[in-house]
Amino acid sequence: MSRNWSRRRRYTPPRSPFRKFLDYCLAFAILGLIVLIVARLDRVETRQTTGSAIVNDGDSITLGAERIRLLGIDAPEYTQTCQKDGADYPCGRRSREALARLVAGKSVSCSGWERDRYNRLLGVCTAGGVDLNRAQVEQGWAVAYGDYDDLEQAARQKGIGIWAGTFERPREWRDTHRMPVEPHHGSAGSMLNWLREMLRLS
Repeated sequence: MSRNWSRRRRYTPPRSPFRKFLDYCLAFAILGLIVLIVARLDRVETRQTTGSAIVNDGDSITLGAERIRLLGIDAPEYTQTCQKDGADYPCGRRSREALARLVAGKSVSCSGWERDRYNRLLGVCTAGGVDLNRAQVEQGWAVAYGDYDDLEQAARQKGIGIWAGTFERPREWRDTHRMPVEPHHGSAGSMLNWLREMLRLS
């Protein structure tokens, strides 16, 4: 029995110095990555900010020094036009006006942890008890962009906001006008934002 076992055992040659060196390098790299992640965990903590908002367009605002992009939605760009009753109209401006009406005279509160390529906080915001992200899609002045698909469907069926006519989705409009296209606010986009925060130098 022992003789058969010894026959089945395979000879394992000792690792070369170069292989040992590579193993040590890999171990130190993994340790360094762990230290980096622990040191920067504060960058992905949920941030909350409150104040009087300046409305930039239909899906972004500024609170003090913090620029905020409403998470999970995508509104027409400010200069974008849509079509209704055979004519163009400034749907980007209409979307901004709709958001401005929601926040007029109210304190706005936003929370989130992700940041986009422009270093804007991706947040969920409320004003006077109204969820601004939700309201923009519900009223038809923004489309779902990783969330609120049921609200988009309801607005489309009602034919309200931009759904009262025809339009290019904002992402497609940005692409055709050679503007940067941001990642979809889904799981893949969240992972990209997480990595961006971890690797950001400042």
